[in-house]
Amino acid sequence: MSKTLEPVSYTLARSDPQAFARAFGSSFERYGFAVVSDHGLPQPLIEGCLDSFRRFFALPDEVKRRYHVQGGGGARGYTPFGVETAKGATEVDLKEFWHVGRELPPGHRYGPFMPPNVWVDEIEGFRDHVLALFGAFDAMGRDLLAAIATHLGLDTRWFDEPTDEGNSVLRVIHYPPLPPGARGQRAGAHEDINVITLLLGADEAGLQVLDRDGQWLDVNPPPGSLVCNVGDMLQRLTNHVLPSTTHRVVNPPPERAHRPRYSMPFFLHFNPDFEIRTLPGCAGPARPDRYPEPITADEYLQQRLREIKLL
Repeated sequence: MSKTLEPVSYTLARSDPQAFARAFGSSFERYGFAVVSDHGLPQPLIEGCLDSFRRFFALPDEVKRRYHVQGGGGARGYTPFGVETAKGATEVDLKEFWHVGRELPPGHRYGPFMPPNVWVDEIEGFRDHVLALFGAFDAMGRDLLAAIATHLGLDTRWFDEPTDEGNSVLRVIHYPPLPPGARGQRAGAHEDINVITLLLGADEAGLQVLDRDGQWLDVNPPPGSLVCNVGDMLQRLTNHVLPSTTHRVVNPPPERAHRPRYSMPFFLHFNPDFEIRTLPGCAGPARPDRYPEPITADEYLQQRLREIKLL
């Protein structure tokens, strides 16, 4: 994949926004994925958050399960190993993870859609580390959406209002070491539900993208880079001009199966009541509208959570 999907430097977004929008948007249109180098997310924020979660996932199972919200669909807090299942898959994913969402004041209009966060008592600084990285991801995501808006011929800040209080989620994933003969994959083939995903590179390989020719392509971003991809909500909004591409995390070779894998995707979402309606410029005689009926972002999210067995 490195031969065809070249990193786009985030510094270009400041020095030449039009050039960045062309490169980033073209990669999204071709692959549904893009690699952004020189992302600028402060390394201390990344390390602080990752260290907190390494310590959390090392806690005894009975302690971790105290932070599992029964009936919450995995929206906040801890989701135990072997729960999430890729859409249409028969085997569970070989992972456990934690979700953190946007902090809302009491009585906020989106309170019914966005439950309060769960915080770990056993780890000092946990809340501060996680919220700092969430905020940095949130700001960068809006900049990347500005590039997408430019690529689509929209006003540069078209996405600002629909995502200003979006139901975005920072997920920290732990893929434990695998025993010999483990059934299933670390993450089965799937597409993301949200608008765009920002993924900090994992310390172990495994991410693959299904190209349009049916070949699985390895994604191994260079240090200081992150992987971005189109989610199903953006695919629907653009009538598949920007495709939500199938991807997976395959199991490591036997000699590396004893090593854990961590990754931190940020799933940027629309505001819950935003109506996903096909953009006029993305439908016409040559590209009929696949989605003539609009749907709110929250209605779409609930449908998909049921499909992957989190609800």
